[in-house]
Amino acid sequence: MGAKKVIYLDCFSGISGDMFLGALLDAGLSLSHLNEGLSTLPINGFYLKAEKVSCYGITATNFQVLTENGESFRNMESIRHIVEESELPADVKKTSLNVFSKLAAVEARLHGVPEEDVHFHEIGALDSIVDIIGSVLALHLLGVEEVICSPLPQGRGMIEVEHGKIPLPAPAAVELLAERKAPVYGVDLKGELVTPTGAALIYELVSDFGQLPSYNLLSVGYGAGSKDYGVPNYLRVLLGTQENNQSFSYQEKVDVIEANIDDLNPEITGFLMDKMLEQGALDVSFAPVQMKKNRPAVKITLLSPVEKTRALVEHLFRETSTFGCRVIEARKVMLPRQFAEINTSWGKVRVKMVAVEEENEAWHYSPEYEDCLAIARREGIPLQEVYREVDYLFRHSKKNHL
Repeated sequence: MGAKKVIYLDCFSGISGDMFLGALLDAGLSLSHLNEGLSTLPINGFYLKAEKVSCYGITATNFQVLTENGESFRNMESIRHIVEESELPADVKKTSLNVFSKLAAVEARLHGVPEEDVHFHEIGALDSIVDIIGSVLALHLLGVEEVICSPLPQGRGMIEVEHGKIPLPAPAAVELLAERKAPVYGVDLKGELVTPTGAALIYELVSDFGQLPSYNLLSVGYGAGSKDYGVPNYLRVLLGTQENNQSFSYQEKVDVIEANIDDLNPEITGFLMDKMLEQGALDVSFAPVQMKKNRPAVKITLLSPVEKTRALVEHLFRETSTFGCRVIEARKVMLPRQFAEINTSWGKVRVKMVAVEEENEAWHYSPEYEDCLAIARREGIPLQEVYREVDYLFRHSKKNHL
């Protein structure tokens, strides 16, 4: 039980590595603690600078990594050496390397070369390396357990890089966001709002996208960007705590697909259920409803993983007479499950069970249907007799499974 720390990234003007660190410093991160951790990196020639700035009536923290030379570490091998030879916590090392590895994979795909041959350009500069490692370290120092992000704005135009001019959004950044299925929207601004560094951090650190969650707000921080687009070029972070109820497991976002149909041949419904389950639906149900003009109809409801929604909608249109359907975003909330095996006189039967840790709460359990059905068919006995036997044995042995 207890509470966990959650950060919400309000990317109304995009995100970059220095904006991220600036916002976390503004929200309460200690610069001296950040500097102490980064000083264990086996590299020299950089120091951290953070100062308050004001733009369009809002005060923010501008963070910079100042370097004494133009030294760059252009490939994964050199960057891996930097991270692994440091004295950073193990989880910070692992997450930092995951960020760089993802960038290397994207760059390799874009340039058509093996990952080991990728030479980072802007990302390989010393300040970018410190931005990435520093951002991961900052979350560790703040004790943040979950990062949630708003939809991301995308600017337009061209930007000059080592290869020459490239279109915005930058190819590496947009590849990362596309692979992560991040929600994006276009804005009428010429400039790079989401940098490759920012996109890589989002890819690795963010657990979910959407609106501001329900939690207890502790502090707010603003990180300033280096460009003036005529609007506040800030990243806002909102740090808070959320009750960490271990009795529930928020596993995934899902879509609920619904359609009311008044002219579907009832013989098709059984086939439709099997077809939808084969195509990846998590659940399928039918319910009688009364539609307009008092017509009796069937309501079809599908529970779909987000990535399978399009395919399931296409199958719904193909297999039924409906002209349309509703797709509702939802969250699948589940209790943590465990399995036990009960030895019966007919053989073993699995029992699915959940436990709620609150005092005086009872266990919920259910014998596995397929196991019970197999016994009933094999032994030629009623299915309910198998259920009764398993229920009796489980209740008398339950304490052994707690």
